[in-house]
Amino acid sequence: MGLKNETKSFYREYVSGMNSQQLGKEFHADSDRLKKLYRDAIHEANPDEPADNIPAFQKFLSVLTALTKRLNPVRRLVFGVAVLTFAIYLVFSVLGIGFFIYHPILLPLSFLAILVILMIELLEKSDVQQELNFARDIQLSLLPPSSVKRDNLESYSFAATAQEVGGDYIDVINTEKGTYVVIADVSGKGMSAALYMVRIQALVHLLINKQHPSPKELFLELNDYVKSNKSDKTFVTSCVAYFPKDENHFLFARAGHNQPIFFSREMDATFQLKTEGMALGMTSTDILSKNMREKKFRFEQGDSVLFYTDGLTEARNSSGEEYGIDRLDGLLSIYGSLHAKTISQKIQSSIDSFLGDEKPIDDITFTTVHKVEPPKKIS
Repeated sequence: MGLKNETKSFYREYVSGMNSQQLGKEFHADSDRLKKLYRDAIHEANPDEPADNIPAFQKFLSVLTALTKRLNPVRRLVFGVAVLTFAIYLVFSVLGIGFFIYHPILLPLSFLAILVILMIELLEKSDVQQELNFARDIQLSLLPPSSVKRDNLESYSFAATAQEVGGDYIDVINTEKGTYVVIADVSGKGMSAALYMVRIQALVHLLINKQHPSPKELFLELNDYVKSNKSDKTFVTSCVAYFPKDENHFLFARAGHNQPIFFSREMDATFQLKTEGMALGMTSTDILSKNMREKKFRFEQGDSVLFYTDGLTEARNSSGEEYGIDRLDGLLSIYGSLHAKTISQKIQSSIDSFLGDEKPIDDITFTTVHKVEPPKKIS
């Protein structure tokens, strides 16, 4: 009975995820990886030679070299011996020559060697995955709480990474004088972008707590940091809004980022917050200072503003259709006068319904800031 249950359990685990849709996605993803490996290997080995002019055997050796480079020396040696052993077995089997008594065991030995290498690689990948999951937990812990409230200002944020870790950054920072809302997108994906994002976050908190800068001043300080390493080609797009305490306006600056959507309850209409500004790291701080504009916008009771990264508007469903800015604008037109949590949850439900089973190709991050009406006094 125990063996039967174990067999069923093994079968369920083995075939999990093996539906036609998932298999198709995984097949295309693996095919794309192999195609990229092939193109990179051919170009690296023959940078000045057109691919059509390269002999097939030379292409095969280039791809094999690119693959074996990914193995450490010991595994590479075992892999080479296994391939050579299989080749010897194949040649002598075709020729019908049994050259010594151990000839029949060459095939299982070569297969066993490849299997051992595969198992070790999988174990190593599992360890790396655990480290990435741990890094993801750390990164998520650095993000602000989903819901932040202060006086009559409230915000609600959502963040989802396309990979284990991502390069999107969202923050809501309260100070004695007011509240900063920062959203940014570091170029690239994965671990390198995530580490860069953490460095940017630490610097943002340091600058705000020590200098209390305006949004433009904050960007100029950050640009000095991003441009400090001349060999670093990373750039950062960002928006910063500063909401002074007990005031009916906010200061806003944009560094090459998506234009936030503003909802005015008085006009019952939405607008995009357009200001000039280049991405951080794209140019010198002097040029950025001359080309960046900081603007003041009124922010009355019932108004809302949505900050987001391009992963939201550029998300595509299984049909290749893009989510787009129009859907966001429409949602804010309908729900813009409601609480920040309600607006964000409506957007989250909309993007989930749009994507279906399709996984996002980029990080999706957004936050809604809403100015609530003060509670009515009962006489």
